[in-house]
Amino acid sequence: MNKHEELTTAVALKYDGKDAPTITATGEGSVAEEIIRIAKEANIPLYENADLVALLSQLELGENIPEVLYKVIAEIIAFAYHIQNKVPEGFNRETGEMERREKPIN
Repeated sequence: MNKHEELTTAVALKYDGKDAPTITATGEGSVAEEIIRIAKEANIPLYENADLVALLSQLELGENIPEVLYKVIAEIIAFAYHIQNKVPEGFNRETGEMERREKPIN
């Protein structure tokens, strides 16, 4: 690799719709390329943002994303749903709103 080539870095997230997204894979070089290959094979949308990857790659496997990144990750997840013509559970397409899920106060 010459000094003008950059090492590919990838981070994979899992979001179950309930808890914060978690880090499921991280890697550089050939490991990153394999993460990307697997995602493409599974038709998982990819999002390129070097600054975000740099932040997320500092987290441990299985760790939830930090609260400070919730908004940016939520926007990425919303876009991924949109391009796949999917909606989250509890979303009303007619009103464009999520059904309220009240949590009991103890």
